Amino acid sequence: MTIEHRYQTSEQWLARALKTIPLGSQTFSKSKTQYPYGVSPYFVERGEGSHVWDADGNEYVDFIMSLAAVTLGYRDPDVTEAVRRQLDVGVIFSLPHRLEMEVAEAIVEAVPCAEMVRFGKNGSDATAGAIRLARAVTGRDRVAVCGYHGWQDWYIGSTARNKGVPQAVRDLTHTFAYNDLGSLQVLFDRHPNEFAAVILEPMNVTEPAPGFLQGVKDLAHRHGALLVFDETITGFRYEIGGAQQRFGVVPDLATFGKGLANGYPLSAVAGRADLMKAMEEIFFSFTFGGELLSLAAAKATLAKLRREPVIEMLKERGARVMRGLQALIDLHGAAGFLGVAGDATWSFVTIKDAAPYTSWQIKTLFLQEMFARGILTVGTHNLCYAHGEAQIERLMAVYGEVVPLLADAVKNGRLDSYLRCAPLEPLFKVR
Repeated sequence: MTIEHRYQTSEQWLARALKTIPLGSQTFSKSKTQYPYGVSPYFVERGEGSHVWDADGNEYVDFIMSLAAVTLGYRDPDVTEAVRRQLDVGVIFSLPHRLEMEVAEAIVEAVPCAEMVRFGKNGSDATAGAIRLARAVTGRDRVAVCGYHGWQDWYIGSTARNKGVPQAVRDLTHTFAYNDLGSLQVLFDRHPNEFAAVILEPMNVTEPAPGFLQGVKDLAHRHGALLVFDETITGFRYEIGGAQQRFGVVPDLATFGKGLANGYPLSAVAGRADLMKAMEEIFFSFTFGGELLSLAAAKATLAKLRREPVIEMLKERGARVMRGLQALIDLHGAAGFLGVAGDATWSFVTIKDAAPYTSWQIKTLFLQEMFARGILTVGTHNLCYAHGEAQIERLMAVYGEVVPLLADAVKNGRLDSYLRCAPLEPLFKVR
């Protein structure tokens, strides 16, 4: 199949979707903004384990894994069976079901900070709930943020995607730099006794410097603010108890989503009981917060994480990918514009400008070549339990072809001759 026809159905469906759906997708990170037109798939039809098949029937080893929401693999048999059993009983009822407390108990057992739990559907529900709770408990309004925390006004107003957010709301959210305690101290100095919470991703691309996370906690508490860890991705991935277990720093509150239910829509706010009890006074309520298929999936997922060496496998295979890719980058002299960062369970291919090319031009070529070779990626390695030896070997074989191609394109000024599409436009970056 020629490259022109490889994505023909995807492109036809995209044109159709754009007539009724802004950007053609419900999720910004899955939309056409992220995928260069003419060399990218736009629709997936089915998945199994770590593989997906696009609208044109092309098969990929998936290293996006639904934006890290799928930790065990697509159609994991244990999760699927649990959901089927629950489907035979009912999806949602007029009163709570015992699954709500059973999954809450499993989270309390796994997560160091968790004494009580409330559920939402998306990570943004959980982070917004945690901030509302912190404001209610402290009687303060300002929030310090570091990382990505969802689409709600309180956070997104602090980013370039702030259209539609009132200035009064935007003024209450302040950003600080990761691994820079001084940048957080400046905020407290500027607005003494006004911060309700400090919320951050405990880690994404960069390792926390020694003492940084504890330093954030100490600073927050010294100034009367709560510490919230956004563990939407790190939770149940870095360790079963998340990054707070990995790094030994326990926040006041934490938020979870993504891999909590292996792709089923469920998120959670968890934390100290004395704080969580204030959930009885604020309004954090969802018709579908107790939806049972997702809770059944979460119960099965958490049980499997405890029963099988899921996270150990993610660490081992992810570390091998990071070492192997860095070796290829060094071998082909591409370290000036390519790198590897992050945690073994959630790592990143970093791409920098390399004159005369921008990082967006280089990323476009990277994606073009990875997709053509059957690897679905956005430049991350979101590993799942179903990524076995064959899938890791396949990824490394593809990198063995793509890294030298990128090196040649950049060092010898040949990028334009390799590209078969228009480069990606600079985008709103969440990290």
